[in-house]
Amino acid sequence: MRKKLALLALCGLTALGGAVAPASAEPGERPGGTHGDEEFVVVGHRGASGYRPEHTLASYELAARMGADYIEPDLVTTSDGVLVARHEPEIGGTTDVAERPEFADRKTTKLVDGKPVTGWFAEDFTLAELKTLRAVERIPDLRPHNTVYDGRFEIPTFQEVVDLSRRLSRELGRTIGLYIETKHPTYFAEQDLALEPALVEALTRNGLNRPNAKVYVQSFEVTNLQQLDDRLRVPLVQLVDASGAPYDFVHSGDPRTYDDLLTPAGLTDVARYADGLGPAKDRIIPRDADGNLGEPTSLVDDAHRAGLDVHPWTFRAENQFLPTDLRSSDDPAAWGRVFDEYEAFLATGIDGVFADHPDIAVEAARSHRR
Repeated sequence: MRKKLALLALCGLTALGGAVAPASAEPGERPGGTHGDEEFVVVGHRGASGYRPEHTLASYELAARMGADYIEPDLVTTSDGVLVARHEPEIGGTTDVAERPEFADRKTTKLVDGKPVTGWFAEDFTLAELKTLRAVERIPDLRPHNTVYDGRFEIPTFQEVVDLSRRLSRELGRTIGLYIETKHPTYFAEQDLALEPALVEALTRNGLNRPNAKVYVQSFEVTNLQQLDDRLRVPLVQLVDASGAPYDFVHSGDPRTYDDLLTPAGLTDVARYADGLGPAKDRIIPRDADGNLGEPTSLVDDAHRAGLDVHPWTFRAENQFLPTDLRSSDDPAAWGRVFDEYEAFLATGIDGVFADHPDIAVEAARSHRR
């Protein structure tokens, strides 16, 4: 069952919670890049994570106010089966749990996608326990300004993110969508805490399991997207890492890799259950041996021929994440020539971006159209 991405053009008329007023940017244009019938998608990656600790309501709200079309909650689960927004099941790097003596005995080592990870895991806490923790900046050396917010924000539930998107849609006069990632589906299934039933239930309960809801669901695995294709009426997006293979393939002994998914035949197969492709940026424009931005591949055109929209990840302003030739200095935390990077990628015909700094993505999209 394919859900056409073109249905999202209806989202300017249908909000998460009902009708909203037209956008108040330029005539016929939403801040994230929609112009007329053409839509360019700006996704606030984990919110506005370049400015606030990721996966907090403050980060999501800032992304929306900066013009993002979508906010992106990565979903994990608590021990009592509540979906919450964290980038990984291990929460030691994004919360103050290590400083909480009452939870010292929860530190453990688990296999996540076949690799040992040591820390504290969301699924070992009830929601009530998680709510006593506070978020911290994940990469403080690169984003020291974000650390001023350490300790201020809770871990949000998925329902709280839905409620926030509805409130912001009313306040901003445009629909703030949800671009949801199911994290490590095989891992959570092995914990007897599969994410998908709770997600389907939550979307249905909130009136969002419908073709014109402004919602995407994405995954780095394949099997759960194929299963969700029969249960969800919103567009699905196949994420593709820079290398390796979907873990469900590895787990089942399937020899295919992400490279195989990106062949013309592989993209045709992806299009049978998904509506979009979310590749690592290097899949579209790789870097050369010196780390400079190279020449584009044919991936965007190949995906479009298969009927898939393309939303690459992740655009960030810091030198650490930019090609060598677009860095401003040797300081990894300083901001480089990120607009030049955007221009190169927009020229390939991509349909959207994941951005840690959504305001920059919005401006880049506008500038590209002028």
